[in-house]
Amino acid sequence: MKQMHLGVFEVAGTQVGGTRSWSHPRSDSVRYHELDLWIGMAKILDQAGFDFLFFADGFGYPTIDGDLPEMAARGGINFPGMDPSLLIPTLARETTRLGFVVTSATGLDHPLQTARRFATLDHLTGGRIGWNIVTGGSANAVAALFGHTEMVKHDDRYDQADEYVDLAMTLWEGSWEDDGFRADKDAEILADRSKIHRISFEGQHFRSNGYFTVAPSPQRTPTLFQAGTSQRGRAYAARNAEAVFVQYTTGPHTKANVADIRARAAEHGRDPDSIVTMVGLSVTVAPTSEEAHALRAEFDAMQTDEVVAVLYAGNTGIDLLSLDPDRDLTQLRDDGGQIGQIAQSNIDRFLPTDGTAPPTVREILDDLKGKGTRGLQLVGDPIEVADALERIMDETGLDGFLLEPLFGTADCVDFAELVVPELRRRGRMPLEPATGTLREQVLGRPGAHLSADHPGRTFVVTPSPAPADQAREAQAAMSS
Repeated sequence: MKQMHLGVFEVAGTQVGGTRSWSHPRSDSVRYHELDLWIGMAKILDQAGFDFLFFADGFGYPTIDGDLPEMAARGGINFPGMDPSLLIPTLARETTRLGFVVTSATGLDHPLQTARRFATLDHLTGGRIGWNIVTGGSANAVAALFGHTEMVKHDDRYDQADEYVDLAMTLWEGSWEDDGFRADKDAEILADRSKIHRISFEGQHFRSNGYFTVAPSPQRTPTLFQAGTSQRGRAYAARNAEAVFVQYTTGPHTKANVADIRARAAEHGRDPDSIVTMVGLSVTVAPTSEEAHALRAEFDAMQTDEVVAVLYAGNTGIDLLSLDPDRDLTQLRDDGGQIGQIAQSNIDRFLPTDGTAPPTVREILDDLKGKGTRGLQLVGDPIEVADALERIMDETGLDGFLLEPLFGTADCVDFAELVVPELRRRGRMPLEPATGTLREQVLGRPGAHLSADHPGRTFVVTPSPAPADQAREAQAAMSS
């Protein structure tokens, strides 16, 4: 029976998914500045058998007409926030097996800085770190913050990102041989110079020449995650990602996206079944279905059109409240503008290509209210929730779910105490949580390093010959 992978999606801020619930008595997310909040959540997930705690991150914020909307600040809609990567070493110290995934965009830092940061985190977590690769979010705001006059186009950012990841993997895989770091006190050799190699990388977007200072970490390359179901995003995921977050719309559409990613991976010479696919979902679960629906109604009552509009503008650059509510998103193109260049999957989902009529702006507002950029919405008792999770996995080919809490830690506790035991009873989760590096837990196979068919393996350094081999080679050369 196919095992279910589970993660939790969070931000180092008050809200997940651009909805509003931080002021509810049940929520603890206003304490996001406090380390104890995250330690408590991480311990719950660690013990319950979740694979990882995922942190979205970015420098951006919602903008409308180039400025921070009042509702973003007052309502806490994707604003404010802080750097989650600094939490991870402490959370790893307080847990035993839970992995940690953090978002880092390509194109802001140089790949060397990203490679150094993640190699350090991999060491400090004992191989439990993953990199969620994104090409940008809230890109207009970020471009202005970093002093850029304009944002790079959607597909061009993916072209740049391919090269970015290639250079990072070159540094991780091609700089040090496995036994380059010796720490031999008797011989007084810390590192074997012959096994440390200069990197010379000359690309269209990035260049690097020199030596990578971080010795090989347990995974070498962090476990690679990627989100986005635009056509270019799926192509990128098929080439680079080991775990992919897919936007859920309908069962058949999601099944098609999963199959497409796997087919594209095969074209790159990869085992299509080696890629783990997951969708985000928010679960409201209680001992009875009636209690769960009552709790969900409390959450829904806190959402408004203004909350939705601020979230969607920050995610896509499109202000829904400025559009004709009775027309669909193609009105942007029809009126001489661009439909969008960021968060393409959250635009494409409202522009169907199967011949059906796209939803109006009014219908989009209604659809996103209470959902935001979240994925599936499930409400019910433990049996109902487990039934739905199994059905979705079986009909789509998905491998798991990324829980997007409505009320912070309380949602994690409810899922861990009510749903996880039912999933274990059904054989969907092991009775004893998996251990090992994050890659081993997520991919469900032994081996801490990239699989042999991953493109990153082409950057692995060729081992230097042993001294005895060198002597034999030299003698052979002299004899010839």
